[in-house]
Amino acid sequence: MYLIADIVYLIIYYLVGYRRAVVRRNLAASFPEKSEAERRAIERRYYRYLADIAVEFVHNLFASPTSIKRRYRFTNRQLVDRYYENGQTIVLLSAHYGNWEYMVSSLNMQLLHHGIGVGKPLNDKITGPFIAKKRIRYGTEVVDQRDVRQVVDYYHRHRVPCALMMLGDQSPSNPVKSYWTTFLNQDTAFLYGAEHFARQYNYPVVYYIVRRVRRGHYEITFSHFCDNPQEVPQYSIVEKYARTLERQIQEQPEYWLWSHRRWKLKHPEQ
Repeated sequence: MYLIADIVYLIIYYLVGYRRAVVRRNLAASFPEKSEAERRAIERRYYRYLADIAVEFVHNLFASPTSIKRRYRFTNRQLVDRYYENGQTIVLLSAHYGNWEYMVSSLNMQLLHHGIGVGKPLNDKITGPFIAKKRIRYGTEVVDQRDVRQVVDYYHRHRVPCALMMLGDQSPSNPVKSYWTTFLNQDTAFLYGAEHFARQYNYPVVYYIVRRVRRGHYEITFSHFCDNPQEVPQYSIVEKYARTLERQIQEQPEYWLWSHRRWKLKHPEQ
C-alpha cells in the first residue's frame, strides 16, 4: 500500500505541485521564525503524509473492523466510557490532523456511545454516495452540518448518549458569526458550533489527540476539556480549542492539512 503512496507523493509534489503555493503561503505565515529551508522540510514531510492518508482513505473504505482497530488504537477509552455510564452525550473535538477518516469509522465501532460525525456533504455525485455509504457501514451516523440541530435535539429528547464528533478547524462560511482569535500568528475565524451545542445542553467536551506511531498506525488519547460548559465564560471553549490545536501543530506540523485554504476569510473589522 505504501509503495503506491510513495508514487503518489512524487506525482502530487514534484510533477503536479498540488496546491504547493497554498501550502508555502500557509507555512510562511504560520512559522515566520523558521528559515526557508526549515519550512521546505516541513513541506516535503507534509506531502509525504498527504500521500499516505490518500491511500489510507481508500484502505479505510474496505477495511475490516479488526484492521481498523489495529491501526487506530484508543489508549484511554475508559475516560469516554465514564460519560456513557452516566448517560451523558459528549462533544468530541479534534481537527484535520492525523487520519480523521479512521475516527469516523471507529466512532460507533470502538466507543459505547452512538457515534455521530458532523461535516459538509460530499459534492461529487459519482463517488459521493459510495463514500457516504462506506463511512456508515459500522454504525457511525454522518450528519450534514445543516441538519445537526435536529439530530442532536432528537437524541437529547430520547436520552441516547452520543459522541458528537466535530472537527473545529474548518473554515467558517460567515466571518461575522465566527469566533476570531490569533492562531498560528494570523487572525483566524473558528466555528462556534461545538461550543454552542455544549453550552445549550451542558454536554461535556472531550478533546482527542492523534499521534502517528508509525506509518499507518495511530494512537488516540482522550483528554478532559470541559465538564460543565454552562459554568464557563462564553467563547472560552473555542479559545481553549484554538490554543490546544496550535500547540499540537507546532510540535509536529506535517500532520495538519496545510493544503486547505484556511485563512481565506478576512476579519469583519478589516
